[in-house]
Amino acid sequence: MFKKIFAPAAPVQKEESIQPQLKAVPRHIAVIMDGNGRWAKERGKPRTFGHRAGGQNLKTILRCCARLGVEALTAYAFSTENWKRPLTEVDFIMELFASYLDSEVAELDANNVQLRFSGDRSRLAPSLQKKMAAAEASLAHNTGIVLNLAVNYGGRAEIIRAAQKLAAQVKAGELRPEEIDEARFEAELYTAGLPAPDLLIRTGGDLRVSNFLLWQIAYAELWTTQVYWPDFTPQLLEEALLAYQKRDRRYGGLNTKP
Repeated sequence: MFKKIFAPAAPVQKEESIQPQLKAVPRHIAVIMDGNGRWAKERGKPRTFGHRAGGQNLKTILRCCARLGVEALTAYAFSTENWKRPLTEVDFIMELFASYLDSEVAELDANNVQLRFSGDRSRLAPSLQKKMAAAEASLAHNTGIVLNLAVNYGGRAEIIRAAQKLAAQVKAGELRPEEIDEARFEAELYTAGLPAPDLLIRTGGDLRVSNFLLWQIAYAELWTTQVYWPDFTPQLLEEALLAYQKRDRRYGGLNTKP
């Protein structure tokens, strides 16, 4: 069963884009960028080398998504569980994140990219929190693709946070319990205002969602590849999109088309 959603074990190199074959482009793509450390280890490099390469590849995939007409790209950059990693690796990731905010915001602005963040910022360094807020504010006017970075993000924690906010509103008399529906709940999520992901891509070979967008991916199509994130090419992205457009998305119902 799992082989049906697996891409080839290595990137397929093509000289020509298969973009003309794409007829159904997802509005929102979510990506679990897995395999940076293993990619570096196979090359005899430290894991930090892989994280840097992974960050560079995100830029490449973002540009490709924008060119294809994708409205939003959510990238799992750092999970609530990633704090368990060695302190040196965590510190490097945070420093790398901060340096990207310093160096890349101007280019994102020039390309009409809007930047958002999902996750609990309270555990992050105050200086990093300020950079994140400043970057969001400076790019808020843009109308192109939304880059949503999940930083210190956990799907269960997000759902608990939303429930707590709604409970507080009920306690304050601002909301009746019977008024809580999916729309009100989604308004309290980090992704409020974004369409639900149509496609979830995971690199690195694992077959799990790893506490990522648990509410939002209820009907997302899954596509996984054994290729590590730094080697995930635009050609592989387009292959994922070709597979996506062949899926029969019934949302629990029946397809009435012949």
